[in-house]
Amino acid sequence: MNNALTISGLTKTYKDFVLDKVSFTVPNGSIVGLIGENGAGKSTTINASLGLIQKEAGTVSILGRKELDNETKEQIGVVFDGSNYPEILSPAKLNRVMRNIYHTWDEQTYMRLLKNFSLPQDKQIKQFSKGMKMKLAISIALSHHSKLLILDEATSGLDPVVRDDILDMLLDFVQDEEHSILVSSHITSDLEKIADYIVFIHKGQVVFSKPKDELTEQYGIIKCGASQFDALDKSDIIMYRKMDYEWQILISGRDKMQKKYPKAMIIPATIDEIMLLYVKGEKQ
Repeated sequence: MNNALTISGLTKTYKDFVLDKVSFTVPNGSIVGLIGENGAGKSTTINASLGLIQKEAGTVSILGRKELDNETKEQIGVVFDGSNYPEILSPAKLNRVMRNIYHTWDEQTYMRLLKNFSLPQDKQIKQFSKGMKMKLAISIALSHHSKLLILDEATSGLDPVVRDDILDMLLDFVQDEEHSILVSSHITSDLEKIADYIVFIHKGQVVFSKPKDELTEQYGIIKCGASQFDALDKSDIIMYRKMDYEWQILISGRDKMQKKYPKAMIIPATIDEIMLLYVKGEKQ
């Protein structure tokens, strides 16, 4: 089994939205970042993959199995944005609940994570801040020996310090190469820190699925005037956008393009900028 998650041709139709034949993989031992604007289909993809909504077409294989049986579910840790557990409970009471839900529940790991995250055991969850609730949800996801973590906007609305703590934790999780993570986020700077691969969904379709290093090391943006734009080889242009005072052109093979256009200003492209040009730009 080379992939922790394989999604092939996933399709779901709503009145005003279609998830259209989405396909990508989460290789074992990797972190895959799922990006796209709000409403692009990230959550629909995750929910359909987990069987929380019914798909119309396509196949999903999780940890080598196409059926989500109880044994497979125990090996998946899922964290959604927002409160995941009854707010009248405390982490200590949740521990007792989880012992009855998961055969693989590891109380020692759970208590250690609560301590590491400075989460009080006996305080009701409703008294927790959003960051504390998210740390609790991730602690639970990591305390039943999950092999695959699926996080949907798990760091949204958190302050940079808390986000950094969580990102470090996710990096630690995949160190043994038997654990894998799919994380959807609109905070692309987080994914630039931790992701091995980036899957970009736009209007229900996968625009690209690429190694993150290829995006950050190979992609670039040419900023130029109209005359320079007209002189470019149009086959070099992936997407372009006309701004008030300049043209922005997304290209690949930054070093090669710099040699081809020595007078052009070519800057590295962030994942955010790549996404923006695909969403708001035009094709030649």
